[in-house]
Amino acid sequence: MESAEAQRAVVRGVMDRWKSAVDAHEPQRVADCFTADAIFQGLRPYSVGRPGIAAYYDSQPLGLAAEYEILETRVLAEDAVLGYLSVDFSFVDRPTIPVTLGVVLRRVAGEWYIAHYQVARLTD
Repeated sequence: MESAEAQRAVVRGVMDRWKSAVDAHEPQRVADCFTADAIFQGLRPYSVGRPGIAAYYDSQPLGLAAEYEILETRVLAEDAVLGYLSVDFSFVDRPTIPVTLGVVLRRVAGEWYIAHYQVARLTD
């Protein structure tokens, strides 16, 4: 996967599935975007594996929505891609939270999943 567009297509494919599940408030479907042993760091203490990811998104308020932009991608290995994104998490009853998000995607049995997810909250 040499081209930047191919890398972006991989990241976009996974992150579109993630966004769709986040926006629909379907925590298990969000967790299914991750590898079984994924390291997940949202805005609270980290977890490892899909159960912790599902619990994190289950605790999020209804109406949470994510808008993302891919800023950078890099191929780490044949079956691993790094994505660096800006994400705006919006809510129905409070201000939007802008963050940066680093993800490492792994191809497992021909499908791409998030193996590592780490959010950093932007501050002034």
